[in-house]
Amino acid sequence: MKKLALSVLALIFAFNGTRDQEYRMDSVRLYLIGDVMMHSPQFKYDCNSFFRDISGNMGAADLCVANMEFSLGGRPYSGYPRFSAPDHIADYMASLGTDVFLTANNHIVDRNAAGIDRTVGYYDRLGETAGTSHTGTGHEPLILDVKGFRLALVNLTYGTNGLFDERVNYMTVEIADSMMKKAAEKGADFVIVLPHWGFEYHLKHSADQQKWAEHFVEKGADVIVGSHPHVVQDTSHVNGIPVIYSMGNAVSNMDRENTRLALAVSLCFVRDVNGIKKMLEPRLEFLWCTLPGKLTESYATVRVREWENRREEWKDKSDYDNMIATRDRVRSVTRIEAL
Repeated sequence: MKKLALSVLALIFAFNGTRDQEYRMDSVRLYLIGDVMMHSPQFKYDCNSFFRDISGNMGAADLCVANMEFSLGGRPYSGYPRFSAPDHIADYMASLGTDVFLTANNHIVDRNAAGIDRTVGYYDRLGETAGTSHTGTGHEPLILDVKGFRLALVNLTYGTNGLFDERVNYMTVEIADSMMKKAAEKGADFVIVLPHWGFEYHLKHSADQQKWAEHFVEKGADVIVGSHPHVVQDTSHVNGIPVIYSMGNAVSNMDRENTRLALAVSLCFVRDVNGIKKMLEPRLEFLWCTLPGKLTESYATVRVREWENRREEWKDKSDYDNMIATRDRVRSVTRIEAL
């Protein structure tokens, strides 16, 4: 977990001045990104460029959370449909400041039980050397104490592509309710639910996602941030609780329509002048995953706002046009007000 002078954090996250002054004395800031994919073409490139553009945000947050959508099953490495990524991608993510690796997704069992053993074992060892945590197996919420705030992360997946391992946090009522109950029993100030759910490539959430969101809220969720559809989906509130249905791909080799636009989600938990802990409204920012030869020679996930007026710097100007058109199209469907 990182600690940074709050005055610097205030600049990085650019919260409203009056509101930020009220809470600046005591706050915890989270930065969440979506699906970190490792398709086989990505193995040919140095991953050090993948998140260079957003590394400052990742490192500045008190907690950075990423969905690691692959197993670390060892050689031979493979991409879709059964992923086994090189270990160094986990090392790289940790070096950027990623604090929590999410593993409850449909690809965690791609290399069967041995693959889960190796993946969990590697993340455990990385935790000893880099201070990272992981969650998604074991049917337990991840409880983290950060600057006087106790946060519970509840990470579940709808399934694992027809494979099965009893350790995975599957999104069943029994497992979900047990994890939510444990979060409350362990004294969580805030419960962050991180479901892997929904229909791929759909810009609007499904009735099943809506049903689950209502269930999580009923059981005590304070915010819900989802992954899996590989595109940005719409957002909503359920009884006042924010729901970000899908962040999309943080990095991938996908080039299907809308799959290269993503969201970064910033959450801020505060203690006000009266000692009451609150969560501010999530802040969303659009990201764009450029493919090799488009902006740089490798894959690079960039902040759309930072690059939207720099078309002349693109190697492939049509990719800049694609970024702007995709953002505007997704905005028009989802009605998301993001930076």
